Amino acid sequence: MKKLLAMAVVAAMISCKQETKETDKTTAQVENKTKDNKVIQPISNEVLETAVIYEANIRQYSKEGTFDAFTKDIPQLKELGVKIIWLMPVFPISETKRKATGGKDSKFASEFPEEERAKYLGSYYAVSDFKKINPEFGTIEDFRKLVKTAHDNGIYVILDWVPNHTGWDHTWLTTNSDFYTKNDKGEVIHPEGTDWTDVADLNYDNPELRKEMISDMSYWITKENIDGFRCDVAGSVPTAFWQEAVPQLRKLKDIFMLAEAWEPELLEGNLFDMGYGWDRHHTMNHIAKGEENVMAWHKNSSKDVARYEKDDILMTFVTNHDENSWNGTIEERMGESAGLFTTLSYLVPGMPLIYSGQEYGLNHRLKFFEKDSIPKTKGKEWSLLKKLAELKQSNKALHGGKEKARYTVMIVESDDILAFRKEKEEDEVVFIGNLSKEKQSLKIGIDGDYVDYFSGKVFNFKTNYKFNLSPWQFHVLVKK
Repeated sequence: MKKLLAMAVVAAMISCKQETKETDKTTAQVENKTKDNKVIQPISNEVLETAVIYEANIRQYSKEGTFDAFTKDIPQLKELGVKIIWLMPVFPISETKRKATGGKDSKFASEFPEEERAKYLGSYYAVSDFKKINPEFGTIEDFRKLVKTAHDNGIYVILDWVPNHTGWDHTWLTTNSDFYTKNDKGEVIHPEGTDWTDVADLNYDNPELRKEMISDMSYWITKENIDGFRCDVAGSVPTAFWQEAVPQLRKLKDIFMLAEAWEPELLEGNLFDMGYGWDRHHTMNHIAKGEENVMAWHKNSSKDVARYEKDDILMTFVTNHDENSWNGTIEERMGESAGLFTTLSYLVPGMPLIYSGQEYGLNHRLKFFEKDSIPKTKGKEWSLLKKLAELKQSNKALHGGKEKARYTVMIVESDDILAFRKEKEEDEVVFIGNLSKEKQSLKIGIDGDYVDYFSGKVFNFKTNYKFNLSPWQFHVLVKK
């Protein structure tokens, strides 16, 4: 009898251990419950079809530059269709070799008079500790409030992860120097071929580094309930690392993985969910400046179809933190074509990005190493993004995820007119735009009844309907 009782106790203990493992994963999977039992469901393919991603620059988002100042605005991001918030790096920034200016002739804060150094806050991407919060932004409790508020509003939070390098203050430089790339003299170096002198290059030939990096990433999923990562310069890190890391991370929770990269192999299998549409972004800039025409757009679209799988997702954007600070504002790069290309970023296959300030018509280059701030007046940009979000959420023809809507080019006799049809199930949307500074006229083979989404005008099309388009004018036509 005692033996039977003992066996029963052991069996129960084994069962409890198994249940505990499952419970741990389930707890991470369903995320934090709020006091009123609100729960955000695991991120899914269905969510990705209509999602808009928002890049949050906490330092520059507000005058305070804090988590709390951003958190209070999260509920209104729902108006813009935001389903994923990507937080630029929230980790402490190294003091050693802290940058004050960028470019080839960049300078460190230490090169300036002592009384000036405090204003140079350095690059977010020079991380000194992957498991701590930058005190510039607040406390870990403030961070948790941000994540909870986002989840309460049905929005996921991903962290900007910097796997390629660390700042020069990172403890690994003294405790694990073999984690880093070294020159012939045995000295740790910054990433070769770059001017990133404020960071030390990591050596992924070292298996112990890989373990530590995966452990640090896992920490934020299991302890702080985040929903994935945007991985900085992901293509500069060996694909073999991602093949090792991502499956382990996905075992902890259903996460969303964004690669700052274009390499198709990073989207293969179950690695990254989304990559950067850099080529389409650059093509937009070139067309806006009159350097290329619609044929360049078609060429790039064909290239994407050929090199990516059908269920791959690309992020489409007219600005981001790099573009704004280093290459110019939307106004500088796109001028009068800004509205057209912003609209295009929502209609083409993929997921549109909003960068902090874009929704408020930000028209200056944000400082990268110093404190700055964005405007907070809602105007035409907010209205446009809100209107586009409503269409993306209500019309399957704008689905851009793993089961994206079909994209079909419409033939027109002009190298300056872009026309295409988007279709999914019963929904159809047609885009017709003049991608030039000159007036254009065209006849287009379209039949049926459509409503211009922005003006509300009803079109009863017959074959070879004639359009007259002003410079950069466009129509988004929704089939009735």
